[in-house]
This record gives sequence, C-alpha cells and structure tokens, in this order.
Amino acid sequence: MAVAPSAQPLSRPRSTSGAGWPLRLVPLLTAHLVVALVALVAIGGATRVMEAGLACPDWPLCYGVLWPGRQWNLQVFLEWFHRLDAFLVGVALLLLFALSLRFRSRFPGWLPWSSGLALALVAVQGGLGALTVLSQLAAPTVTLHLATALSLVLLLSAMHQGLERPEPEAAAAAARSLPRWWPALAVLAALLVGAQCLLGGAMASRWAADLCFQAGEGCRWLLLHRQGAYPAAVVVLLLAASSLALPAGHRRLQALAFAAAALVIVQVALGVVTLRLQLVVPAVTVAHQLTAALLVGVLGGLWGSSFLSPSVPTRPEVVHG
Repeated sequence: MAVAPSAQPLSRPRSTSGAGWPLRLVPLLTAHLVVALVALVAIGGATRVMEAGLACPDWPLCYGVLWPGRQWNLQVFLEWFHRLDAFLVGVALLLLFALSLRFRSRFPGWLPWSSGLALALVAVQGGLGALTVLSQLAAPTVTLHLATALSLVLLLSAMHQGLERPEPEAAAAAARSLPRWWPALAVLAALLVGAQCLLGGAMASRWAADLCFQAGEGCRWLLLHRQGAYPAAVVVLLLAASSLALPAGHRRLQALAFAAAALVIVQVALGVVTLRLQLVVPAVTVAHQLTAALLVGVLGGLWGSSFLSPSVPTRPEVVHG
C-alpha cells in the first residue's frame, strides 16, 4: 500500500547502534558491586580479628590525612582499605542509581527503587562506620554495621540475578509459576542464615568466644551461635534437595540452591575448625566470615531469580503496510 508523502508514521525505528550499552553496563556494575561488598565484609572481619578497628583513630580520614604514609602497618592498612572499599561501593551505587533513573525505560520497574534503597543503605552503613570508630567499637554498633553490609550483599545479588536475561529454556519455565512452597522456603532460608550471621557478629563484637575460652565468660553467645547453626543449615540443605522438584527449566535456581548447600557444609566445617583452634588462626576465622557473606550472596541470587523479573514491558508497535 502506498503512503502519501504528507503522511507521518506514528513511530519511527530508532537506531540501535550503541544504544545497548546501559543494558550491558548495569548488570556488569551490579556484579562488581556484589564482589566488592563480599570483600568489604571479609576485610571488616580481618580488621576485627587483627584488632585494627581503631587503627585509624579518626573518621573519615586516617590520622587526619587521606594517605597515612608515616603510620603504615598491617592494622592501619586494613582499616584504611576497609574505608576505601566502602567509599568505592558508595560511588558505584550512586552511579547505578543515576543510570537506573536515566534509562529507566530500558530496565524493570523495580530497578530504580532497589537502587535507591541500596544507596540509602550504604549511607546508613557509612554513618554506622563512623559511629563504630567514635563509640570505640561498641558491640551493638558493630553488629548493626555488619547487618547493613550483609543486607547490601543480599540486595545487590538479588538485583544482579534479576537483571540477568534468562535462556530460552528458563524463559519458558518462568511462564509456569514456581510452586507456592518455594518462595516461602527461600525466604526462610535467608532469614535463618541472616539471623545466624547476626548472632556471629554479636558474639564477635563482644569477643565472647575468646572470653569463653580464656575465662569462662560470655559462653552463652557462643552457645546461641552454635545452636542457631542447626536450623539454618537444615533449611538450606532442604532448599537444595527440594529444588530438584522444581519445574523443568529452572536450572539456575537449582544451581544456586546447591551452591548454597555446599557453602553451608564449608561454613559448618570452618566453624568447627575455628572452635577447635580456639580462634588463634586469623585466616580460618576470616574465612568463616567470608563464607557467610558468600552464602548470603547466593541466597540473594535465589531471591532475585525467584521474585524479580528481568523483562521490560514493551510498547505495542504500529505496523504500516
């Protein structure tokens, strides 16, 4: 059919040359943020184990300068690098939030909201970091500092998995809803693991395990942490086993569930070794906290794959004949 010269098409095809870089950059940014946040938790654990939490007595600078060259030692480096990693995470989250707003039409509707929440959490995390130093490592502040960091790991990992484009088989499976019990089990696993991490943080911030071994004090925190490991481990293992009953095509969920189960086994083994060594080997203690952060990240990925859709609503196109 011929179209009159004066007729204007209702929509014009836009050039796609170079237009897809936000779709590539944002998932890459969220992936790097997950790695940086897990590293932040591990470095924070190393800072505590090496008793370096007050190695920089002021905040946000270190001995009043950005580069404390004259005061360098291992403790100062750990605290300084911990703050540097936190600063870079904040800058990256600010960029992520800006991109999610600027190109919101190309991303799911939940991305700007979740990016804004992550940015708010990192601001809270920075404030808690300052209070940690100014309060001389008060146990409640240190525990809240860890809780906020793990919340960021969970959130960013969920966002990254939610942005991942599913393979054709997974896309077809997504059309079939997950069993009703699966979301509840995934949430329960994350809550129990998170509670166990907070018990560990509360115990560590009070040096309860050291006091228990040396003077027989504070042992109730150690007992609570050990008892909390059982339900958390059982639910994560149950999650992995039940993933085999998911509809065909949910291979990513199954892989994440089995990764969580493997990390639980490693975490329990590290916990046993840590107690047998009576916390005298810092590398084992830090590995215990690193594995916990990785486990939270994997469970966050499960949340993202289960609850967040990567699809963007498309507008109907007008076809001209």
